[in-house]
Amino acid sequence: MKIAVVTGASSGMGWECAIRLWEQFPGLDEIWAVGRRKERLEKLEENVTIPVRKFALDLSQEKDRGILKDELVRLKPQVKFLVNGAGFGKIGNVCDLSEKDQVGMIQVNCEALTAVTTMVLPFMPQNSRILQFASSAAFLPQPGFAVYAASKAYVLSYSRALNRELKTRKIFVTAICPGPVRTEFFDIAQTTGEIPLYKKLVMADPGKVVAKAIRDSIAGREVSVYGIFMKAFRLLAKVLPHSLILDIMEKIEYAPGKERW
Repeated sequence: MKIAVVTGASSGMGWECAIRLWEQFPGLDEIWAVGRRKERLEKLEENVTIPVRKFALDLSQEKDRGILKDELVRLKPQVKFLVNGAGFGKIGNVCDLSEKDQVGMIQVNCEALTAVTTMVLPFMPQNSRILQFASSAAFLPQPGFAVYAASKAYVLSYSRALNRELKTRKIFVTAICPGPVRTEFFDIAQTTGEIPLYKKLVMADPGKVVAKAIRDSIAGREVSVYGIFMKAFRLLAKVLPHSLILDIMEKIEYAPGKERW
């Protein structure tokens, strides 16, 4: 049985990935959809014509991850695609965010992603693909989004290293680094702070981001960045001192007299 495992499948780009993989790869027998909201996973099943095995789990919890692992061991599928789309962020200064929110970002964005990748790898044959959702926030530190950006820097570094480690097995890992995307992500992120204006101006369509990510994965690219603005941002983060970029971002975001980072 050939399957795709998709975390974060109940919304956003995880949902988009599940739909696109079903559309583009008719050889898949099932989609294993992992998300917190059972009703959304059931809705996903209505949008595809192959079986969807639904896992209503909180991947930050080890016991919930154990349910997915047990099913892998029991059925021993061939996982052709692993999409780690589960993740969340909260906007706000470190001193203003709760410990629960900050630790929670690390648990979901880093710990859960690493755990799921590790448990799925033994079931991945040659020419399989892993798509890891990082972020353009991984390219440099981001005051006001510090823990989230740091967690995504981990995903980017981990994914690039893993891609090299798995070359001999012909398993390809792509770190997806979008900028702001029109999904429910910012509905949650903005419960603790306001998204900066410059990010609102470059919001991308999730379908287009996912379509490019899948193309880049099939092409064996290590990193996928959608859109000219984010590609330019990545280049600037490589060639300019991060302190200079942060100073410019701060001047764009904050008017005179407004509270700063």
